Amino acid sequence: MRTITTFLAAAVTGLSLAGGALAEAESQQPIKLTMHDWTGQLLTTTIMGKVLAKAGYNVEYVQADYIAQFAGLKTGDLHVAMEIWETTGREAMDEATDTGKVVNMGESGMMAIEEWWYPAYMEEACPGLPDWKALNDCAREFSTPETAPMGRYLGGPVTWGGFDDERVEALEMDFEVVHAGTDAALFAELESAYQRQAPIVLWVYAPHWAPTKYDGKFVKFPAYSSECYSDPSVGLNPSLAYDCGKPTGPIWKVAWSGLADTWPGAAAAVNAFTISNDDMGAMVTAVDLNGGSVDEVSEAWLAANEGTWSSWIAN
Repeated sequence: MRTITTFLAAAVTGLSLAGGALAEAESQQPIKLTMHDWTGQLLTTTIMGKVLAKAGYNVEYVQADYIAQFAGLKTGDLHVAMEIWETTGREAMDEATDTGKVVNMGESGMMAIEEWWYPAYMEEACPGLPDWKALNDCAREFSTPETAPMGRYLGGPVTWGGFDDERVEALEMDFEVVHAGTDAALFAELESAYQRQAPIVLWVYAPHWAPTKYDGKFVKFPAYSSECYSDPSVGLNPSLAYDCGKPTGPIWKVAWSGLADTWPGAAAAVNAFTISNDDMGAMVTAVDLNGGSVDEVSEAWLAANEGTWSSWIAN
């Protein structure tokens, strides 16, 4: 998702919004919401921030690294993170909540999938797909001059996590992981490859517009289990972990444990926040494909869904 997201995240860093009914807020200390580098997360966070501002809270958006943000959430330097994906962030989230300094605020309503994905036209060159084992047989079909004879897998930015490098090693795949610098670069390369019918296998996720816009499939790896990630003896490789597919599941919200003490109404609103994959997919499309801004698209959603978000701050 994200031709313009890095710019947008930087643009809102440090921006404070104040709602009109300031007397209703328990404190005018700024509630610091983290912003990352993908459009969907900017949208969920902006929507949450605008709703809190309407309830009279002072809101500050802070650009933060996806995994490293947990250090700030533990200390209370950061207060709310609206998207922790089961697929990539569960391990860091569980470690943080186990300390008692970070609280899981429940599901966002969105369900996540993040996995290797290829365009359907690649099945002609690699007929064994979507089985992951076919990738080794066809590694040269996915190679570039820089990686040949190894195939090239275009991963997400390093800060997203995901254990792709570890999985390639554990499954002894003849592939080199090349990380895109940004979300925008990741999907710009997909767009270019798709237009040219060029070889590519890359990180794709949902909710997002890419799996809808482009004809393709997710690679089928050995089934995920938590033991596969934690116990090297589990899985195909008895010596290494991560020899399986990625998990799927909810996108979670988390907060500093002091949120409910300092801003109980805001904590209730964050807990109540929910949005669907369909709504998010439509908004990301409006930003990334149709040229809308995060501010415009979030305002449109708020205008069309007042009955939903007003209930988050009703109490």
